[in-house]
Amino acid sequence: MKKGEEEEKMLEGLKRYHDKGINIVIDGMDSDEKDWNKIFEVREDDSFYMADFVPDEDTGCLREIRFDRVYYS
Repeated sequence: MKKGEEEEKMLEGLKRYHDKGINIVIDGMDSDEKDWNKIFEVREDDSFYMADFVPDEDTGCLREIRFDRVYYS
């Protein structure tokens, strides 16, 4: 699978989660579908986005997916 195809599959997956009520959070803010491509951007400072899957504390069900920038040390 090519890089563009992988990104498209991931975006489709995020949309499915979002449609089920799962929040997609980028840099600490709820994001719209139009902003999701941001997680694939190449940065000059070698940072990249890492996903964290956050469960509801009471039910254990997925509540949100957070993407935060991380840096190589």
